[in-house]
Amino acid sequence: MTVSFPASRTRGVLKKLTALYADMDAAYTAAAAAAGLSCAGCAENCCVSFFQHHTHAEWLYLHEGLAGLPPERRAAYEDRARQYVAAVGQSLARGETPTAMCPVNDDGRCGLYGHRLMICRLHGVPNVLIGGMGLREFPGCGPCQRLAAAGTGARAMDRTPLLRRLAALEMELWGSRPGRPPKVDMTLAEMILAGPPGK
Repeated sequence: MTVSFPASRTRGVLKKLTALYADMDAAYTAAAAAAGLSCAGCAENCCVSFFQHHTHAEWLYLHEGLAGLPPERRAAYEDRARQYVAAVGQSLARGETPTAMCPVNDDGRCGLYGHRLMICRLHGVPNVLIGGMGLREFPGCGPCQRLAAAGTGARAMDRTPLLRRLAALEMELWGSRPGRPPKVDMTLAEMILAGPPGK
């Protein structure tokens, strides 16, 4: 489905999304500190994790970050995105979970760190989500699970209010259209190659 969003509404939603991301970062930092978790020197790079579920608001935010890059760097990310999509397709065809490196990872660092998506900001720490399916618990990444088993002060972060705010922003962006926004079942690489939604 092709959708477009008024510029004024987009600016308002992206401003609120920036504030929400700051709150996500604060929640993650507190949960990581309680668990004793640090990504520094970690051998289990989460940038090879396979994520598909995002929102139109995040998709727009990603392209806001891409638009601020020098053309040659943006072109390099687009080239890597094409390689990523091909590698993921091959893995899925073999029935494997893809483990390709994120196309905006530059030697272990995120090249779009300020514009990274929700899943990149919250992945790793133990968390819970309360919704229509009841309480869902996520133990965190491998290193965090090992820290918890060793008796650190790891405690689950409740990501429910953060996701509810993100859902509300998606509905605000959607505006008066009937129904709910369609899901964005795309990888970050696919969103890069597709261009911003509505274009």
